[in-house]
Amino acid sequence: MHDDQTVQRFIELRAQGKTYARLMTELNVSKPTLIAWSRKHQFQIQNLKAIELEALGEKWLASVTDRVNALGEQLRAVESELRQRSVGDLTTPQLYALTRSLRRQIELATGSPGFTVPINEIPSEEYHEQVQDWQG
Repeated sequence: MHDDQTVQRFIELRAQGKTYARLMTELNVSKPTLIAWSRKHQFQIQNLKAIELEALGEKWLASVTDRVNALGEQLRAVESELRQRSVGDLTTPQLYALTRSLRRQIELATGSPGFTVPINEIPSEEYHEQVQDWQG
């Protein structure tokens, strides 16, 4: 029988992507036992893996808020430059294109608000059961 610390260590190492071969050696546990633990603790392993991946993402990638703020600052700078230029400048079309691109990126990053209303609050003459707008 194996103690709880060994099982917990297995869950942590498996969430990190360690192979059964490595776990057999490191924990001194048979492969059938490791497979049984993997089945028994699959949700813990998956959740721990998701938490670790999220932490990695936070470490290396900017948050949505940071990206939108950076894009907004770029947009503000481009629009300011655009206001100073005359339509006859050769690079003006490029500035218009960059402005459109930055606006599109901000719209994509922020998405639509997705407000909802409980079905029982929709007047019967406005509710149509066959119309469903599922987004996910």
